[in-house]
Amino acid sequence: MVIEIEKAVKTLKSGGIIIYPSDTIWAIGCDATNQNTINQIYKIKNRSKSNPFICLMSDYEMINKYCYINNSIIDILEIQKTPTTIIFEKVKNLNTFSNTIGIRIPKDSFCSGLLKKFKKPIISTSVNISGKKFPNYFKDISESILNQVDFAVNLRREEKLDTASKIIKIKNNKIITIRS
Repeated sequence: MVIEIEKAVKTLKSGGIIIYPSDTIWAIGCDATNQNTINQIYKIKNRSKSNPFICLMSDYEMINKYCYINNSIIDILEIQKTPTTIIFEKVKNLNTFSNTIGIRIPKDSFCSGLLKKFKKPIISTSVNISGKKFPNYFKDISESILNQVDFAVNLRREEKLDTASKIIKIKNNKIITIRS
């Protein structure tokens, strides 16, 4: 796993796009601070820029660097039993097209190791054309997408990854479930 993390970090630092097993599904991602590469992912997925991506972040310190957080958000994240993405409406130090972004702290060992080594947030979106079904297995990833990325992590390729994260938003101190 260490070698795959090193290869992925090298790709991300050079402005590349990776495919990787996330804590939920197979994901396509890049440095979340690199707008040019983010634009490439929008193009690869044929996705509207009005539909923001999810970012993986390593910890609350990283979240605080890019979003305005309070203790109630931290409390909510800590009680979640399954991977949970929180939509933040106030973003800082990241260029999003809608000023909102979904953030998740993965508990998966590969993703955690990748984030700690890279030291920046990583885009995490399903490896599919927008609106189409996401692949459950690596072998189901479209060749056209595979041909447009710079590195595909060689881990968990035979494993079924089919559970998208729960998505919630906090508005007026109330939790709104967007996807369960």
